[in-house]
Amino acid sequence: MRSFTAALVQICARANQPEDNLARVLPLVDEAVARDAALIVLPEGYAAFGDAVRTSWAADPDDPDACPALTPLLDRATNGRVVIAGGVPERAPDGRTYNTAFVLAEGRVQARYRKVHLFDSDVPGVPRHESTYTAPGDRVVVVDTPLGRIGLSICYDLRFGELYRALADAGAEVIVVPAAFTLRTGLAHWEPLLRARAIESQAFVLAAAQHGRHDAQGQRESYGHSMIIDPWGVVVAQVGTGDDLVVARLDANARTRALEVLPSLTHRRLPADAAAELVHAGGR
Repeated sequence: MRSFTAALVQICARANQPEDNLARVLPLVDEAVARDAALIVLPEGYAAFGDAVRTSWAADPDDPDACPALTPLLDRATNGRVVIAGGVPERAPDGRTYNTAFVLAEGRVQARYRKVHLFDSDVPGVPRHESTYTAPGDRVVVVDTPLGRIGLSICYDLRFGELYRALADAGAEVIVVPAAFTLRTGLAHWEPLLRARAIESQAFVLAAAQHGRHDAQGQRESYGHSMIIDPWGVVVAQVGTGDDLVVARLDANARTRALEVLPSLTHRRLPADAAAELVHAGGR
């Protein structure tokens, strides 16, 4: 990879108000462009957030450039700049939608990643069964760009270390995590998981998050705290809550130093499908 400036967009998307959400996102994207960001990452659900607009704003798999959540970003993804449109609904064959991160460069969609792990959880206060309306993806994706190799993941994927090991094995130097992490789980797990993924993958981790209450009833509330973490696990830039940007320069030498000092990726002994032996010691 080469050294470059990255920017993360953090917003509180309002449920079922995609036009309003875009109207708040685009000025932040433009500010990132003005600050010479070569990589801009938007959070999960930055525009089409909510049940009522998920289908009407879904991207056509065969013509994603025409999706209203993506079209206004295409002319920002030019002049060597890469935009990760964090989480956009995309039509799936079974009538549900994928939760898809689109990679925009050279004025068009270049790649996509469909969220593999779906948040089917009954965390107290936030009952969510994402698979009811979202189809899971089945591919791990690393995109080779002029900036470096970028690994893609979305939100709940963060809990599954095997995905990030696969990204590292494919040479990911930067891993993005667009998210709308819930407040309850974010307070406990957000930063520890992000730092662990950076350390074990020896890659920069860029986590663009939603924040705040998304509806008047307070049924969905996100943690925020977008952050950029270096390959040694150090948080180099972050924000708390509020619509904002996180901007930092990613120093390619930081990754080189981490790999030289602690080349743990070359020390692996177990295959990816290794299973543990269960040994019974004494009575049960």
